[in-house]
Amino acid sequence: MFKTILLQASGEGGGLSSLILFGGIAIVFYFFMIRPQQKKQKDQKKFIEEIKRGDNVVTIGGIHGKVLTVEDDTLSVEIDKGVKIKVQKSSISLDATKPPETKQKKS
Repeated sequence: MFKTILLQASGEGGGLSSLILFGGIAIVFYFFMIRPQQKKQKDQKKFIEEIKRGDNVVTIGGIHGKVLTVEDDTLSVEIDKGVKIKVQKSSISLDATKPPETKQKKS
C-alpha cells in the first residue's frame, strides 16, 4: 500500500499547464460573467439618472406609471388618474421599462 501512495505522488510536471488552464478559465469567467454584469449595472445607473417628468416607467414590483416629479432619490409616479405613489429611483426596472425590440424581417 505504501508503494501505491508513492507512485501516485510521484507525478511531477504539468505545473505550467495547470497554471495556463486556470488562467484561461479566469479569462473566460471574466468575459462571460463579470464584464456583462458591470455593463448592465452601468446602463441601469445611467437610465435612473436620466429619468425625467413624463417618462413611463415600471417598478421592480411590476407597477406601471408615468413620472410626475423627480427629486433627489425619489420619484412621484401616477399609476392611474389621481392615484400617485412615491417610489425610490432604485426601484425602477430598466429591463421592464424598455419597450420590447421588434424583430425586423430581412428582405
